[in-house]
Amino acid sequence: MKRRAWLWAWAALPVLPALPATAQPAEVDANSATRAQLESLPGLGPALVQRLLAARPFTGWADLMKRVPGIRAASARKLSAAGLRVGGQAFDD
Repeated sequence: MKRRAWLWAWAALPVLPALPATAQPAEVDANSATRAQLESLPGLGPALVQRLLAARPFTGWADLMKRVPGIRAASARKLSAAGLRVGGQAFDD
């Protein structure tokens, strides 16, 4: 009896829409984004965001990595995948 009640409860749950498989993260430009926009990206905490804000504007990813301690190629790759852009450009090794 309990099993049947559980099955009916499960069948009555609303069907949630599936997320698109190609969902892209929102792009956030390092030169113009607000503190809140930057902190919304995974991998950017308050201290790193402060260093980004203090060092901008950037001419490109190489300039950003040179002037912001804590961001090197591996972290730039991850941040770019999360939506961070510099001058509209994604990180490209």
